Amino acid sequence: MSSPLQPRRVAAGRLLLVLALAAGVAGCQRNPLMVKRSPCPAVAVPTYLGDATIFGAGGSADARNIDMVATITNVRETCLEGDEKLTTDISFDVVARRSETGPARTVSLPVFATIVQGGNLVVSKQMTNVTVSFAEGQARAIGSGGVRTNVARSATALSPELQAKINRKRKPTDPDAAVDPLADPQVRAALRAASFEVLLGFQLDDAGLAYNVTK
Repeated sequence: MSSPLQPRRVAAGRLLLVLALAAGVAGCQRNPLMVKRSPCPAVAVPTYLGDATIFGAGGSADARNIDMVATITNVRETCLEGDEKLTTDISFDVVARRSETGPARTVSLPVFATIVQGGNLVVSKQMTNVTVSFAEGQARAIGSGGVRTNVARSATALSPELQAKINRKRKPTDPDAAVDPLADPQVRAALRAASFEVLLGFQLDDAGLAYNVTK
């Protein structure tokens, strides 16, 4: 079964894509391609945490008792690269649909943004609330939210020695001309430690999470 923190929608897969391209042309002297690594964190919505289901009062957590369903969508990011920190502004929409139309209604939904280092180390977590307002007689409503995260630029830096190893020009006759730099365990570990993600999702209770996992 997938982990709840497995990214479902990733806004940036910068590093692996460029490294793969670099490996494919490493044996060509005339190709000027160098590995360009963006230090900005990728933004993802984790599996099972991009949807929130609200159930009727006093009822069971099953499909027959659904009151409202909401989904995080249209995630946008802007990264500002400062000398000391990387600031990521994230905006997103929440689309909600209620099972029964009726009077005007406003619902506040808690959303978290967690910075994760190296794929598994939680660095920080912040909470925000997104409000969706249903007009009278309407089944669908949209709310908007935003968060700002910061990562120390020094934490994303690679040593000059590793940079030189990754970007070293190779001749076609070199034994490692076609070897992916990520094949080196030292390089792979350093890149992992210097990589960050921002995971964005609903703050669900146990019942809500269990429902998402099993539906």
